[in-house]
Amino acid sequence: MINSVPHLKQLLRQLQQVPYLASKNLYRVVDHLLGSDPRMVANLCDALTKARDQIIRCSDCFIWIERSKPCSFCTSSKRDQSVVCVVQSWQDALSIETSESYRGLYHVLCGLVSPLDGVGPQDLTVQHLVRRVEKGKIKEIILALNQTPEGEATSIYVVGQLKKSGVMVSALSRGVPAGGSIAFMDRLTIYQALSDRRSLSGNL
Repeated sequence: MINSVPHLKQLLRQLQQVPYLASKNLYRVVDHLLGSDPRMVANLCDALTKARDQIIRCSDCFIWIERSKPCSFCTSSKRDQSVVCVVQSWQDALSIETSESYRGLYHVLCGLVSPLDGVGPQDLTVQHLVRRVEKGKIKEIILALNQTPEGEATSIYVVGQLKKSGVMVSALSRGVPAGGSIAFMDRLTIYQALSDRRSLSGNL
């Protein structure tokens, strides 16, 4: 049936390239878009195009920022410049920020070590983190990574890379559910995990 509607087939093919969009939801999204007000669809396309053109990653922390503006985290005098919270994605940083329990800086790794998915340490921003630490202003690194095999493997690698620096390294408390995602934790859980964070400095 789809072959008889080439434009629909092309739309589905493009959306199938979007990670995390489950196949069962794919058809719902297409059905919603095709049945929506043309102005809404046009506005969506316009917003996506502008975002792709005007949003870039901060060259220091790798959080998404406006191309024409400095990073609101890295340049803020109201944030503790000596503490850096390391996260997998900007979504994790957003969750921590929403909890209102952290006032330091961030560093987005842009993924986790996952050999099965073909993602190695070289694909992450770990070496950028090492260079930030080498500048001497950072006193503590907080690893806020998911409690998954990939998160644990990434934490071990990061700790190893920071070994020579002597910087204090800590991780969220074990209160974080095994297999849990930082992005979907509630404010209280994040607050407690940060407050009760455990030192990993002995592993350096």
